Amino acid sequence: MSILVETFPSVGIGGHFQNAFIGRVTDLDVTTDRDSALARLAQFHEQAWDDLGFSGMAFITAEQVHGDKVAIVGETSCSPVPGVDALITNRPNVCLGIYVADCCAVYAVDTEHECIGLAHSGKQGTALGVVPAMLRKMETAYGTDPARVIIQLSPCIRPPLYEVDFAAEIVRQCQAMGVGEIVDCGDCTGQNLDRYYSYRMEKGQTGRMLALLAILGVRSVD
Repeated sequence: MSILVETFPSVGIGGHFQNAFIGRVTDLDVTTDRDSALARLAQFHEQAWDDLGFSGMAFITAEQVHGDKVAIVGETSCSPVPGVDALITNRPNVCLGIYVADCCAVYAVDTEHECIGLAHSGKQGTALGVVPAMLRKMETAYGTDPARVIIQLSPCIRPPLYEVDFAAEIVRQCQAMGVGEIVDCGDCTGQNLDRYYSYRMEKGQTGRMLALLAILGVRSVD
């Protein structure tokens, strides 16, 4: 079996930030419910975690309820954080994690204030504005100026395989907030089942990709 992993150069700036998107584990049977699939994927995700240099970090995930709530997290935060779909932190060596299988994982990096955010944004979360909510939370908590933020969109399902182009709406929302740089990988999960899991195309019986984002080293500002 092999693990398909990619990284996004846009949010790996200057060696201060580490990111990854862990895709399909080839030949692993995950035709089951979410919890069982994640249990089968756990050892492979842990291996990728180690290989990518996230070892020793606090790993914080969100409950992911398809809403617009955002949590500020640190080394001692509970995981998964209940009732939220986005996480932000300015703590080094805290790895944010979001699971997706057609929804979009949205990475946010503020290099000026050395803080990050990671959101789960599908049809419902996008309609509620979870990514703008994440950016506003970063602004309130850390002084983030959206004009200095880099946004990266992960693979997600897109038309014509899905009736709503929520990736395009996420981009529009970020543009409306004045985000300085927006990068959409453009990949459709449903059209690339050799690389990604797709909840819709695999009728809910499938695995999950894992998005990871962390700040490395010591912060230059408090």
